[in-house]
Amino acid sequence: MSAIAKNTEAIDFLAQNPSVEAIDLLICDLNGITRGKRIERESLLKSYEDGISIPASLFSLDITGKTVEACGLGLKIGEPDRFCLPQSNHLKVAPWQQRPMAQTLLSMYEADGSPFFGDPRHILTSVLSHFKAMKLTPVVAVELEFYLIDRQRNKSNQPQPPLSPKTGKREQHTQVYATNVLDEYNDFLEEIAKTTAEQGIPADAAVAEYAPGQFEINLKHQDDPLAACDNAILLKRVIKAVAERHGMEASFMAKPYEEEAGSGLHVHVSIIDEQGNNILAEPGQPYSKLMEYAVGGLLQQMPASMGLFCPNVNSFRRLRPEYYVPMSPNWGLDNRTVSVRIPASTDAAKRIEHRVAGADANPYLVMAAILASIHYGISEKIQPRPRTEGNAFEQDGVGLPTRLFEALEILKQNEILRSYLSSEFIDLYVTCKEEELSEFERHISQLESQWYLTTV
Repeated sequence: MSAIAKNTEAIDFLAQNPSVEAIDLLICDLNGITRGKRIERESLLKSYEDGISIPASLFSLDITGKTVEACGLGLKIGEPDRFCLPQSNHLKVAPWQQRPMAQTLLSMYEADGSPFFGDPRHILTSVLSHFKAMKLTPVVAVELEFYLIDRQRNKSNQPQPPLSPKTGKREQHTQVYATNVLDEYNDFLEEIAKTTAEQGIPADAAVAEYAPGQFEINLKHQDDPLAACDNAILLKRVIKAVAERHGMEASFMAKPYEEEAGSGLHVHVSIIDEQGNNILAEPGQPYSKLMEYAVGGLLQQMPASMGLFCPNVNSFRRLRPEYYVPMSPNWGLDNRTVSVRIPASTDAAKRIEHRVAGADANPYLVMAAILASIHYGISEKIQPRPRTEGNAFEQDGVGLPTRLFEALEILKQNEILRSYLSSEFIDLYVTCKEEELSEFERHISQLESQWYLTTV
């Protein structure tokens, strides 16, 4: 797993990269947004030796970057700093920057060196300790969907697909898995591949997805879920930066278009024991008994996890069955209409595909909720409901929260996730999101004016 970086990492990096002038020190907030500080080259060693100071209130920011004072980390306690330390193996050149620059990831700590309770990286690390105690290792992969959008909005000031770099035309039709779309955006995708390789981000396949301008980039399986989430955060940064260089914007908003597919964050999980055996597989069977228990835990905890899988008001607009987004806690074999899919595979690659979270979710918190549910299911031998065969949307209907308020209420009351993620963190997260929701609901939308201003 990732650890606090030693200053020898910085010394070696500076020696090998004499042209680098500045470094971005990045930390991921509750919303999955990277924040931090930019330092000059000569300050890098000091940041490794002593850390850098960042206000604890960074972990009580809403999606707009405003401090949610109800969380108690801001003015109430005097806006104190905590110290943040670079994490090992993330100090890399950022080739998209005009100025010669690098970047690395931070985590936040208390003065005594203990992890700061609000840092999502520490939440995931805590969940992973439960697997370590069982001498088990989760092997995970993250798939991220996103949209490329034109910098120019349409006549209604809404987003629109970009003009094709090859044809100059604006794509208006779904072309899922179309290789000609990949050809049209080849320069963009090639730069993504080149940049991720330079940064050591294990990006794999690129796929044209279900709507105009929508793509998916997959990360390879890793036996370190924390590093996998680090890479997901860094991949989003690369995609946004490269899109900008190509005259476009990249959006990980869950549902940017009302009548097009949303963007998801799918997570694949297998689990190996000390001998390297995949405990989710059983020779001659479609899966093992431990797989059933893992699925049982996932399905049981899924309603309470929705506040983490779908963290924004817009997240729930993605939940539409015609776009293959799961609506109920169910599972099946090689079935893309269910929440938990068991893909067809060899025993060595036997795994769970979790298909619920949106691309706007925080990867650390999504992974923490998934792995906590799996661990709980295995530990408590939770038996899942029967598998769904065929179209789950027709058979199972809606069985998950469909509004942010409902999801946060269920999360707030769930004792199992509190035991894994900590009550202190759950209260912080829910308070922050409830205040954000309250502010959103106070806003008078254009549609409200159209419907009610002169009608009532």
